[in-house]
Amino acid sequence: MSVIVGLGNVGQEYEGTRHNIGFEVVDAIAESLKITFEPGNGPYVKAEGRYKGRKLVLIKPTNFMNRSGSAVRKALAHFSTDIKDCLIIYDDLNLPVGSIRMKPGGSDGGHNGIADIIEKLNTRDFARLRVGIGNDFKRGQQVDFVLSSFNNDERIEMDISVQKAQEATLAFVHLGLAKAMNFYN
Repeated sequence: MSVIVGLGNVGQEYEGTRHNIGFEVVDAIAESLKITFEPGNGPYVKAEGRYKGRKLVLIKPTNFMNRSGSAVRKALAHFSTDIKDCLIIYDDLNLPVGSIRMKPGGSDGGHNGIADIIEKLNTRDFARLRVGIGNDFKRGQQVDFVLSSFNNDERIEMDISVQKAQEATLAFVHLGLAKAMNFYN
C-alpha cells in the first residue's frame, strides 16, 4: 500500500495559495479515482482507493504545515506502512513555477513542513514530489509569497503542473520511485 501525503494548510483562506499545492495534487488524484476524504485516526483526513490493482491512501494533514510530521507519523502507523511506500507532495521555492521534481530523500530545503516530518520520523529518507512555485519575492517577503495566490499566467502553468504531479504520483504507486523518477524528472 502507498501512503500519499499532500502538504498544505487547512482553511478556506489558504485555498489556491502556493503553499497548498500539495493539497491540490491529492485532491486531483481523489477526483480522478472517484474517492472522497473522510476523517482519519489522527490529525489528517484520508481517502482510500486503488490504482491499477494497488491500494493507496491519500492524506491531507489537518494541522498547520509546520506541524505536518505528527500527521504523517500517525498515518504511517495506522496503515502499517513503511516509509519507503510514502510520498510527500509539497511546494518548493527553489523550482520554477510549474516544474516538478521527484527525489528519494534529502534535506528540508528550508521547508518547515518537511523539517517537521524529518524530525518526527527521525529520517530524511522518504520520497518527495516537489512542485515548483517560483521565488519572485523581495527579501523578508517569503511568508507573504507562499501564502499568495498564483497570477493568471502562473495558474495556467500550475494546472498543467498539478496534472503532471498527479501522473507522477500514480506512477510512484504503480511502478515505484525509481521508475517514476525516470519518467517524470
